Amino acid sequence: MTPSSTLIPAVSRMRSLADSRAMASNPVQVLSQYSEEFGDTFRFYLGGIKEAIVTIDPAVIEHVLKTNAGNYRKSEIQVKRMGHFLGKGLLTTEGEAWKTQRRLIQKGFDRKQLDALSIIMQDSLAESLTDFDKQIRSGPVDIYPQLMKITFAMVARSLFGARLKDEDIELVSETICAVQEFIVKQTLQPYLNPWFEVSGELSKHEEMRKRADAVLMAYIKKRRNEPPALDLLQTLMDARYADGEGMSDELVLSESMQLLVAGHETSSNGLSWLLYLLSSRPECLEKMRQEFDEVLGDAPLSHADVPKFTYATQVIQEGLRLYPPFWMVDREAIADDRVGDTVIPAGSMVIVHVYGAHHAQKHWPNPETFDTDRFIKGSEKLRAPFTYLPFGGGPRGCIGNHYAMLQILMILSDLLRKYDFEVEPGQTIEAQPMVILRPKHGIRMTFTNAVSRVAEVV
Repeated sequence: MTPSSTLIPAVSRMRSLADSRAMASNPVQVLSQYSEEFGDTFRFYLGGIKEAIVTIDPAVIEHVLKTNAGNYRKSEIQVKRMGHFLGKGLLTTEGEAWKTQRRLIQKGFDRKQLDALSIIMQDSLAESLTDFDKQIRSGPVDIYPQLMKITFAMVARSLFGARLKDEDIELVSETICAVQEFIVKQTLQPYLNPWFEVSGELSKHEEMRKRADAVLMAYIKKRRNEPPALDLLQTLMDARYADGEGMSDELVLSESMQLLVAGHETSSNGLSWLLYLLSSRPECLEKMRQEFDEVLGDAPLSHADVPKFTYATQVIQEGLRLYPPFWMVDREAIADDRVGDTVIPAGSMVIVHVYGAHHAQKHWPNPETFDTDRFIKGSEKLRAPFTYLPFGGGPRGCIGNHYAMLQILMILSDLLRKYDFEVEPGQTIEAQPMVILRPKHGIRMTFTNAVSRVAEVV
């Protein structure tokens, strides 16, 4: 007997279709409303067409992402849509090919490599902050694009080294932004895909991708004939399979582009929301500044310092709970499955609604309140597993989570101690769930040099 999905409450196809424009505008809002009406796990039709199971139930999430992860592959969103633009790589492959690539690339994020990358990251940050300092002197700035520029330059130089040109960084960054937004449109409004093809939208984005690919491939081919460097590109080029062969230039390009995509907006979004939260919490801000001063003094922050930041880590973790960059994770069931009373037929798309899990009242008292005490050391033992997923979970959790934490701490250690800042009044601050949970209208802030505070310390 084939399992039926009738045990799961369902949003009708008609309502799903009627809500598809609202979904394209703000899927978090729609899915949260469905959760209130239909419970922690329910079915609906993406764009009125593709049936999907959505869950914020930690038991179901753990089963799908960890316990029975082998039965769940990446969905069409990643394998087909992202694969079309990004090729075969860690984000878009499955099975043994994925396991092999994951094992090889993981070496680029071990402790020794992160220690080496800390120097590249600090140099990139110093250069970026010189430009940032010029921007803020002209008045209020939207911190989202500013921080995205800072973090992407840092990620790009961690991958390709200091010789990557600013104009090439900008071209690749703009391409990734445009392609990600297009993939979201293709996914949330699938009925428009024939129009995208005949109107030239699809080919326009393909051409953008080809230009970015050409820029990065030139760097890869050049590096094949240069001395070894201490960056992630070197890790990819040095990797060897069981037969002793290395990655082709094409595969190195795919993996490089996918690492850039994965690291493109995650830290900048987390930082944007953190600065927004801290701007109205002076006591919290001062406590972080004191911790940075005590741990670092005048020294630059390195990977070895990360475990020393107890309070700053709590602040970051609470910020990522309220505004998780990856607001959802999607999978597709290979075979029929069941978790308790939840039946998941083969072929079902499963959406782990991370934002919903992070804001669930039953797991997070006063979930909309900013409270760093939630993450006091040892508190994780009091929470149900898989209620907190800022970097996903299970064997396919984010490979760069330690890099991201290092990057966020490094940037905060400089920004918080160098500047005072406040949100420009009269704005509408609203989250927009695209591939990443970004500020919809940006966040305009005024920055001033913290001269008075420096004088007090001296």
